[in-house]
Amino acid sequence: MACPVGGLDAKTEDSEAVLPLPEVTWLSLMEHQERQQAERAGLAEVWEDHHLVFPSERGTPMEPTNLSRSFARLRETAGLLGVRLHDLRHTVVSLPMELGVPPHVVQAIARHADVEVTLKVYAHANLDAMRQALGKLDGRLS
Repeated sequence: MACPVGGLDAKTEDSEAVLPLPEVTWLSLMEHQERQQAERAGLAEVWEDHHLVFPSERGTPMEPTNLSRSFARLRETAGLLGVRLHDLRHTVVSLPMELGVPPHVVQAIARHADVEVTLKVYAHANLDAMRQALGKLDGRLS
């Protein structure tokens, strides 16, 4: 599976599929693209276009240590000192589960090979959900 952008291969063929985004994410990415185009114009003689969404300041792939540093600054600004980058993925998968999105749909969003992985890792029974479920029983048992 050759990736047309950045020269990196996806883990699986399914990883290359189109993934719809929430509108707020789409709008944020469009704003980011506009800022990036303005920055690129000012760096025309040193810019190396690799068609990356989040490149280095010169357009090249971002080094992992620089990504960690950038994320640390964002995390500090947002007041989320204990949050790891991977925690963001966990949130994006956990929230739809809490909102009642069917597990097979969440599985597709997370790109898990098996719905069992999605359920094992992300299906947490929170106290409100348990109260709501038991409340349904009240109606049947009364």
